[in-house]
This record gives sequence, structure tokens and C-alpha cells, in this order.
Amino acid sequence: MPPLSASDLRKQLAAGDTAPLYMLVGTDPVERTAVAGEFIDIVEEDLRPFNVERLYGGEVRVDDLIDSARTLPMMAPRRVVIVGDADKLLIPKRESAAAEAELERLEGFIQNAPTHATVVFVCGQLDMRRRVVKLLLKLAQVVDCGTIESAAEAERWVKARAAREGVTLEPAAVKALVERVGLDLTRLRAGLERISLYAMGQPAVTANDVKQSVPPGPEVQEDFGIANAIKRNDVRAALKELTLALDGGAMPFFVLGQLRSAAERLPPPRLRGAIESVFRTDIALKSSGGDPRILLERLVVELCVTR
Repeated sequence: MPPLSASDLRKQLAAGDTAPLYMLVGTDPVERTAVAGEFIDIVEEDLRPFNVERLYGGEVRVDDLIDSARTLPMMAPRRVVIVGDADKLLIPKRESAAAEAELERLEGFIQNAPTHATVVFVCGQLDMRRRVVKLLLKLAQVVDCGTIESAAEAERWVKARAAREGVTLEPAAVKALVERVGLDLTRLRAGLERISLYAMGQPAVTANDVKQSVPPGPEVQEDFGIANAIKRNDVRAALKELTLALDGGAMPFFVLGQLRSAAERLPPPRLRGAIESVFRTDIALKSSGGDPRILLERLVVELCVTR
């Protein structure tokens, strides 16, 4: 089957229209685990002790999985079985006749999965040459849990994760977070955690909260006006961009991080002096060695004229 995006999966979950088999893949283990947890929501909370079961590939046998999946749901339309570390179940550590027999029973189960259950295989690294893996890829709904391909998809991810964690974000804040950190899941998750702590106690997170608490990601920094001006040795433009950033609410600490990134990308003849200037400014900021704006203005001038 073609891969299913996480957003398409959430549509299925919201409609309660789930398939018997799912295979969660992706390089981000935190996201795989989080997506697996969303399957639990299709079962009413009071009925979850009877209809949701978590198994772990390194601890269970194939027959345990089969028995769990074949158990009929109690007062619910579906039963959910989540298999963490499923790669350890799909690829045994040792080759033996017993292991081969287990895999054959697992293949038979995959080919005839009970329709009253939703079995979720949460997979780490897999050997795609294995027969059982090929079978699961063919018959299960494969969900890519590690890739976000557009800003719109990233915004949907932020909204869904914020709702799950009980964090209220204004629409402008969602957009600002995605614009600030890009499409990388790790940075999006870290950014959401930052603004949740920064705005704790507030009724909602604003776009300004995002600007105050979340540093721009590498993609943003590459196009950052100050960095471009410094690269051109344009002191006037760099100072103008610095003023716009600070007047717009950027925290001096995060601006310093952007300036350090700009310094690290300077050509070798300018690199050593630039890094020394950044370190000196960092110490001054941390020790209250002057007005932050003046310290940063001086740093910008030094970075532009460093030879």
C-alpha cells in the first residue's frame, strides 16, 4: 500500500474508520510513539482497560500477539493492540527452526488479521529484504511518522499536538512557530515545549510569545538579514536589521545565536576574529557587562570589519 501521512491517519482516527493493520515507520522514535498513542483515543476512556493492550516486540511471542488481537472487544466496536519495538518481533535475534515457525504463524496472522482489532506495529530499523516485512508493507497501512513536507502540514501537526497536550495557541502563533523553526519535527516539538513553558498560566500563546521564546532554525538563520549584511560587510544594513529584530521583540540572547551562526559561516580569513568577538559579547551579556543593544551593535560592527 502507498504510505499514509500522519495527517491522513488522523482523519481516519477521527472518523473511527481504521484498518486492521498499521505499520508506523520513520527516523523519529518520539514521533512514532506519539502517533501510536493517538490510536488509543478511538476507544472510550472507561473501556480502554478492556480494549487497549500494549505489547513489546522484545518481550512477547507471536502467539501472545495473535491471542490479544483475536480477543473480542468488550462493549466497543474495536480492540487496539499496539506493538512497540515491533522490529524485534519481526526480525528475531537468532535463526532457528522455532523462530522460523513463529514467523510463519505471524505471516499467517498478517494475511488474515481479525477485522474487530486494530494492530499497530511501531517499527524501528527494519531489514526490508525479510519476507514478513515485505508482507506487512504490502498489507498494512504504512504511516510515515518522521516527515513533514509542507508548512500547512506542519501547522496541522502543531495544532494536533498542542490540543493533545492542552496548550492553546492563537492561529498566528501556530504560523509563527512553523515560520520560525521550519519543517523539522524535532525542532517543532522542542519549540512547542518552549512556548508552553514560556506562556504557562496564560489563556493562549501569542505570536509574540513565539518570537520571544523560540530561536529561529537554521533555514531561517540562513536568510536572516543581519547574516546576509555581515557577509557583504555592509555595516549600515546589518545595524538596520539588528534594530528591526530588537524592536520587533527578538530577545538579545537569540539574536546573539543568529550572529554566532553568521560568524561561523564567514570565510577563513575573517573567521577567527569573528568568533572571538562573539565569545566576548556572550560573556558580557551573561555578566551584565553593558546594555544588550549596545553590545550587539558593537558585535555587528566588529563582524563586518573583521579581517
